[in-house]
Amino acid sequence: MRWNHLVENPAATGNSALFAADAVTTRTFDTPEFRGITFHEIRARSIVNRVPGASRMPFEWTVNPYRGCTHACVYCFARKTHGYLDLDTGIGFDSQIVVKTNAPELLRTHLASGRWHGAHIAMGTNVDCYQRAEGRYRLMPGIISTLRDHANPFSILTKGTLILRDLDLLRQAAEVTDVGISVSVGFVDEGLWRTVEPGTPSPARRLDVVRALSGIGIDCGVLMAPVIPFLGDHPDQLRATVRAIAAAGATSVTPLVLHLRPGAREWYMRWLGEHHPHLVRRYERLYAEGPYAPKWYQRRITRHVHELAADFGIGPSHRGTARRLPVRRRDTARPEAAGPTQLTLL
Repeated sequence: MRWNHLVENPAATGNSALFAADAVTTRTFDTPEFRGITFHEIRARSIVNRVPGASRMPFEWTVNPYRGCTHACVYCFARKTHGYLDLDTGIGFDSQIVVKTNAPELLRTHLASGRWHGAHIAMGTNVDCYQRAEGRYRLMPGIISTLRDHANPFSILTKGTLILRDLDLLRQAAEVTDVGISVSVGFVDEGLWRTVEPGTPSPARRLDVVRALSGIGIDCGVLMAPVIPFLGDHPDQLRATVRAIAAAGATSVTPLVLHLRPGAREWYMRWLGEHHPHLVRRYERLYAEGPYAPKWYQRRITRHVHELAADFGIGPSHRGTARRLPVRRRDTARPEAAGPTQLTLL
């Protein structure tokens, strides 16, 4: 395994290694939720990463406490990053998880530096920071506490219900800075979910997260992603999904059509050939020009979803903006964090 010279984005950051080869501890756990998964615990050298200038993302800085993801979404664009470690971008991405055990400590040091000016930090943009591993390693409470203590604005995108464990911390942070939370729900079709997102909580459970956040005054948007061509884009499917999102109390819905970058494309097309071979040629034509579906297709989906959202009383999100809780008086004594938690998928 190539640990030397590992970087988050080699093109953007050069050759400086994120951690030393002798700083890796490999573990496996003989429990049902982690069976078949290997964790590589490392002490990273950096944790706040600059987004490449060519990126389409509406933010400049990210924090990613994990690499690889047990959600095992067959379309995940982050699969290619596992190739930087000489790990397989298919099963290896789903089962070989790198854990940056010192992430909260590194973030605390970084935010305290005089060179840091409090820019927005996005999380969950590469792999999910609330994947199953977080139930054991509990990195997010320390990360959120640090952002809260420095009043540093941040956002979280997740498919994980484990975020509910940290509601008190999120509410405290929202009292002092801008906090944006979005849940990813591309469809509510359970048959499709079980095959393309086998390690995630069900769409219904994710919408329960939206409902719970809304119930305590924290606005939560939904990234309706991905909308999967020919499998999840029928008008009836789109209507059912937007209706469920609205019923959960989401403040916004933003559709995003499936994109297939190198690494993800090969794995997804292999899955497609096994499960829906009749669609392979249609996908090859639709994605013939690159990783993104044609503009006409993206516009059609976006327009339809926005029309449905208007019908159900919600609107498109304003990308890059954060949502804010009303200011509340904080208790001087904060409750101690609870013990390790692992929420169920169903």
